[in-house]
Amino acid sequence: MSTLLLDSTLELVNTREEFAGEGDCLVEVSHSSLNFKDAKVMRGDKDVVRTRPLVPGIDVVGTHEGQLVTINGHGLGEFRHGGYTEQVRVNADQIIPVPERFSAQQAAAIGTAGYTAALSVVEIAEHYADPASAGPVLVTGATGGVGSVATHLLSQLGFEVHALTGRAAEHGEWLRGLGAAEIVDRAEFAEAGKPLAKGTYAAVLDAVGSTVLANALARVRYGGIATACGLAGGADLPATVLPFILRGVRLVGIDSVQAPREQRLKAWSLLSDTIDLQVLDGLTEVVPLAQAPKVGAELLAGQRRGRTVIDVRA
Repeated sequence: MSTLLLDSTLELVNTREEFAGEGDCLVEVSHSSLNFKDAKVMRGDKDVVRTRPLVPGIDVVGTHEGQLVTINGHGLGEFRHGGYTEQVRVNADQIIPVPERFSAQQAAAIGTAGYTAALSVVEIAEHYADPASAGPVLVTGATGGVGSVATHLLSQLGFEVHALTGRAAEHGEWLRGLGAAEIVDRAEFAEAGKPLAKGTYAAVLDAVGSTVLANALARVRYGGIATACGLAGGADLPATVLPFILRGVRLVGIDSVQAPREQRLKAWSLLSDTIDLQVLDGLTEVVPLAQAPKVGAELLAGQRRGRTVIDVRA
């Protein structure tokens, strides 16, 4: 049995009992996934690596007492050993039963990115009772894990999705296959713009932050909503208060790490009710544990799209 461990370097090592961590429930792990935070941990970034040695993997999918379960966040792969090993101990209240329609691989494909997307979509769906008449919803970072699942979920619910990407020619058709009605060039949002622009979007689902989010906020219509769940483009927000005080725009922060259980269950329920499994499988690649460092580097370099599942036992 092997475990991916970050100490002075990142390497595959023989699994040891202490890698499971502490908790009152033992989960036999079969799969984890690759998220932006996992890639940063494997690179050794100090803003996310809070302890060493550290097993990466903010997602766990496996069995507990014969039931398929998942754990997302709660400090896994960040403050304590995560899912890139074959056994993890967690507390019972951190375990979420995987909906029956999902396999272990599909639950891992959803992972923190898909669950975060669902948390964001819940906020937008509750803001607009009639998706068909709401108006366009902009999804930033649309080819990433959060953005790809969000694009699909919003489309499935009946929203008109505009997908923002820096490589429209390369990924446009792929995004349309997920449900995007329009493809938006990221270059239009990359430079500092007006504090208040033409109100184009009913909502924004942002996974990028920084200037992209600032420009997106400036384009939200009166009474609209924006959710912020990521910082792929930076942690700063060079915006003004004008969208909030002149258009009544709401900015909702999305936290997936410590989200209450009720919110987690609601997000997984939305995923179970909404996601097309063929689409999910189509945007997923499965790789063995040994390839995690390679695909992590590719993710940080902008060379991957969709979801990457880590088969811990392969």
